[in-house]
Amino acid sequence: MAKKDNKQYVCQNCGAVYPKWQGKCDACGEWNCIEEELLGGEGFSNFNSKKSKGRMLEFVPLSGAQEHLSRLSTGIKELDRVSGGGLVAGSVILVGGDPGIGKSTLLLQACAKIADSPSGKEVYYISGEEAIDQVRLRAKRLGLEQSPVKLASSTEIKDIVTTLEKSNAAVVVIDSIQTMYLDEVESTPGSVTQVRACSYELIKLAKRKGFTLFLVGHVTKQGAIAGPRVLEHMVDTVLYFEGERGHHFRILRAVKNRYGATDEIGVFEMQDQGLVEVENPSALFLAERQGNISGSCVFAGVEGSRPVLVEIQALVSPTSYASPKRAVVGWDSNRLSMVLAVLEARCGMNLSSQDIYLNIAGGLKISEPAADLAVAMAVISSLTNKPLPADMVVFGEIGLSGEIRAVSQPTLRLKEAHKLGFTSAITPPTHAKEKKNRVEMNIYEIGNVQRLINWFN
Repeated sequence: MAKKDNKQYVCQNCGAVYPKWQGKCDACGEWNCIEEELLGGEGFSNFNSKKSKGRMLEFVPLSGAQEHLSRLSTGIKELDRVSGGGLVAGSVILVGGDPGIGKSTLLLQACAKIADSPSGKEVYYISGEEAIDQVRLRAKRLGLEQSPVKLASSTEIKDIVTTLEKSNAAVVVIDSIQTMYLDEVESTPGSVTQVRACSYELIKLAKRKGFTLFLVGHVTKQGAIAGPRVLEHMVDTVLYFEGERGHHFRILRAVKNRYGATDEIGVFEMQDQGLVEVENPSALFLAERQGNISGSCVFAGVEGSRPVLVEIQALVSPTSYASPKRAVVGWDSNRLSMVLAVLEARCGMNLSSQDIYLNIAGGLKISEPAADLAVAMAVISSLTNKPLPADMVVFGEIGLSGEIRAVSQPTLRLKEAHKLGFTSAITPPTHAKEKKNRVEMNIYEIGNVQRLINWFN
């Protein structure tokens, strides 16, 4: 009988498995990303090799006493907010972001604050990308060189696991998971198999020992965390570090959290002494805003549980090409195309001969449909060259028939705007229950996009 081939071909970008090598991955569309790997020996237990039977599971009802989750404060309020109120013992947090965005800086600052706290928790920082001297230089630049953080440089998982087994660590940082190596796996560090196997060993140890584990992950060109998608399912929390190189602030966004709310954000400002918390991000995003400028509109949004005010800028100019240009920064380009189509069909506006540029000032990325109305107002303002009132905020979702739909938490949005000095707002029609808690502002409720033109006549 022929011996079964123990090789497989795995895409190093998305983790798809193929029986033979091919140049392009059918799953993610990347070229030259499929490599040969050996089956077995991935750090996982081989179920088929065990002849003994498993034990019976004990089932319990849904009701019952719940164990209280004790949380460890990092000393950084924005990080605590995103993680759900603090670090949970035994939890695993995956932090991803572009190179140089500030992942290592933030985690080193958090480690120093936890180690310096009166609780006296042991904190371990293990770097696989940088030498010890390089990490020390960063710590000196941040003024953290006297912090009792235990520092090491290693890429061998066996050495790391053996060391942590004999420690009383409360927090462990692995920077980064793509550099870790398990010698039982016949593939290079950073491959899908290595990342999956190394993560499994570290997560299993963190759950057993009860320490909080931070895994720093690289991202692909598309912005997703590199390695197998199963890695995001294995961890408890996934945090993405966002920000533009040309801007001085960073956004830490939670896209998965088993111990807190998702889509929560923390705002930081990059300074010489490291990342500094921003307690009022709305004031930061609007700091350089100029009033009485056409094409500018202030949008009252909500990120997680936090209201955020940002400036939406639009520029409409006649095109010199057969096909008009649409350039979008910080928003969904497909959403912009839908809003423009509604304005043309329902309001009779001629936008097919205009180039349109849309920008979310400050570099924040907005995904909620509540920004539709603010985008439409900015576009009309630029087209007519008539500015909106400087003390006005706008929010609302636009339907394909031209109706303005209600959005979530309108009172929270208006309270944030009122706190920053805004006196008027354009909103969708609100329910009677929400009108009882109305903020003392001049609120104009609009039910259809055709009424938007009246503001510029």
